[in-house]
Amino acid sequence: MHSIKTGLAALGAALVLGLGAGMAQASEDMRVIRVTGEGRVAAAPDTATITMGVTEQADAAHAAMSQVSVSVAAILERLEEIGIAPEDVQTQRLTVNPVWSNRNYSEGEAEITGFVANNAISVRIRDLPSLGDVLDRILEEGGNDFSGLQFSVQDPEPLVNEARRAAVADARAKAELYAEAAGVSLGAVQRIEEMGGSPRPMMMEMAAASRGSSVPIAEGEVTVEASVNMVFLIAE
Repeated sequence: MHSIKTGLAALGAALVLGLGAGMAQASEDMRVIRVTGEGRVAAAPDTATITMGVTEQADAAHAAMSQVSVSVAAILERLEEIGIAPEDVQTQRLTVNPVWSNRNYSEGEAEITGFVANNAISVRIRDLPSLGDVLDRILEEGGNDFSGLQFSVQDPEPLVNEARRAAVADARAKAELYAEAAGVSLGAVQRIEEMGGSPRPMMMEMAAASRGSSVPIAEGEVTVEASVNMVFLIAE
């Protein structure tokens, strides 16, 4: 009986201590300022990736693909001649699809009248001023299917780190403003959490066009954004 009473007393003491610790933690959590900071850094791109290729139609699938292959082979040869490295050229899409006529089944059975073949490649241009000329060369060799242009920077890490610093500075400025408005003092940082994973170049703002080519290109700016959640203590 004595041991049971002793055990109950110990359990009660533990519960009181646990409840007291929980209340202290809750009280501590209430004396914080939580803010979100955002940073944005813009820079001129130094690299572009274009996606374009050749689309041809013929009565037979083999004939359509043969026509496409001749043009793509010429494009690849021309890209090599102007100094595009093999690792910067990659096939993105290779398709052959039937061309249907009389698709309205109420008027009769649909028939295949031909085939369309497509071979699309992506080309990374590290010498950005040559972008317009590269497009010219591809078009000259039969390129007739353009499906993408994306600007980037070859080494984004410095921009990413600058955006992170800007995000932290923005969060601290907000926390200081809130502390001042509330009449309290801002304490030490308790937590920093990056939102959305590692920042990456997110957008392109069209700005200035490259000259000297029959294909004018607006290079604009690549923007890197970062966002952080920060928790500050309210100092005594």
